[in-house]
Amino acid sequence: MSDTVTLGCAHCHAVNRVNTDRLADGPRCGKCKAPLFNGEPIDLTQANFSAVVERSDLPVVVDFWASWCGPCKMMAPVFAQTAQALEPKMRFAKLDTEAQSALAGRFGIRSIPTLIVFKNGREVARQAGAMQGSQLRQWLTPHMR
Repeated sequence: MSDTVTLGCAHCHAVNRVNTDRLADGPRCGKCKAPLFNGEPIDLTQANFSAVVERSDLPVVVDFWASWCGPCKMMAPVFAQTAQALEPKMRFAKLDTEAQSALAGRFGIRSIPTLIVFKNGREVARQAGAMQGSQLRQWLTPHMR
């Protein structure tokens, strides 16, 4: 019997169990049939944060950003490319600190962009400031499943 991981659906917030040996096969939500991985960061909101971050067995990298932030805009394509390259070893998500100020406050976001890696809903690493793709991958390597 193979290992399973729990993944929350960003769309309907259902919690799904997926065999680890099937993660790369394009798993879909059992409830709404949306893809659980699509090669792009998930937009986090108050509504889906718990399902996507807190109830995930896979590490989740969250980019805390704002639309007016120059370094955030520069880092956005790097983050998206990294998500495409490293899924399904990790999940990638973005949280707009202006639209989701309560969540940004909950994690004490003082500068943006700030990246936080969560494992089993707990913060395990934090990095403030924009990074290049190679730096980002190097920083994430110890946290991959």
